[in-house]
Amino acid sequence: MKKILSILCMLSFLTGCSFTNNITKDTPTKKVEHFFNNYQSLDNDVLTQLDTVVDRETTFTEEQKKEYRDIMKKHYQDITYEIKDEVIDGDNATVTVEIQVKDYSKILEASDTYLQEHPNEFNNEAGVYDVALFNKYRLEQIKNAKEKVKYTLNLTLTKTDDEWKLDKLNDIDENKIHGIYNY
Repeated sequence: MKKILSILCMLSFLTGCSFTNNITKDTPTKKVEHFFNNYQSLDNDVLTQLDTVVDRETTFTEEQKKEYRDIMKKHYQDITYEIKDEVIDGDNATVTVEIQVKDYSKILEASDTYLQEHPNEFNNEAGVYDVALFNKYRLEQIKNAKEKVKYTLNLTLTKTDDEWKLDKLNDIDENKIHGIYNY
């Protein structure tokens, strides 16, 4: 599960870079707005990348893959953001944005703790640990997440060939967007 969540973090970078055309007014703020709007609107590229990542997950059953896709789609639609500032210095810019996302990090940590304290609950009928049973438990916990957290991100952009492009996000910002930042 952590592997799939970390792979999803790569979507943040990929999504930001793949949607740089057809924007009426090319400003750093507009690029950041477009970046988050692609998640909220479940842009086809976002969904294709999500499907690719989820399909690579080997510990999920097909039903769990579908459930996880649905959870992440809802997560993307529920991301809220507010642009706080834009600073341009030549061909470099920083856009400060406050986001609010569901806090999955606490759920993941609590699920891991629960597994350590109750390992037998995730054994199959033969008494052997079954990762599918644990994934089912964890997905149920994630699906029921209600607590949200706000983060401030300072996203950097670079102007290349008269077009602003979002720079690769750092791991911390990616984790914050996906609700898995462990603070």
